Amino acid sequence: MPLYKTITVNLNTSIAIWKVEETETFLGKGILLTDHCQNRYNGMKSELHRRAFLSIRHLLVLYGYEDKDLVYDEFGKPHLKDGNFISITHSHHFTAIIISRTEQVGIDIEKNREKILRIAHKFTPFEEYRTLANTEAIIRKLTIVWGAKESLYKIYGQQGISFLHHIHVADFSFAQNQTTAKIIYQGDISLYEVHFMEFEGFTLVYAIKG
Repeated sequence: MPLYKTITVNLNTSIAIWKVEETETFLGKGILLTDHCQNRYNGMKSELHRRAFLSIRHLLVLYGYEDKDLVYDEFGKPHLKDGNFISITHSHHFTAIIISRTEQVGIDIEKNREKILRIAHKFTPFEEYRTLANTEAIIRKLTIVWGAKESLYKIYGQQGISFLHHIHVADFSFAQNQTTAKIIYQGDISLYEVHFMEFEGFTLVYAIKG
């Protein structure tokens, strides 16, 4: 199976990344979906989305879980029935999950694309990145910032949060591979650690609530 990489974040938190290369038929073997997830799966028009969906179930198996151990709240946020924290992501042919026994976590994978230059003003003050050396560096940094904000949004798990106005990511260098962030919303402030890595033209970002 193409388990791409596992990352031990700490004693209680781990990440598993899958590179989706198998057929849908192969990925479906041995996977039993709940009625809710079967309905979601049946409604997916993209074969790649269906394959990604199934690969995530294989990642769950690595940690001793089945699809039935996964439940979703009214905001669509996934939870594990045993109380452990989980976050899920996919982009094109990569999927990943992060699981923690003790900490609220969020994860996001994004493909590095020029498209992010056109939407940057919607989620971050774009002027902050114009001093970077070249367009490639700007794309890389914006992708990390977007992934960080996605990860924090997944942890917070409530509607109404603005990426531009409520989620703030501290500046960082590529060599650091980490930064900090905070959500300021309705008078509350929550703090997070953010870590990132780049591979095969993709960026993976994960966040841990402080």
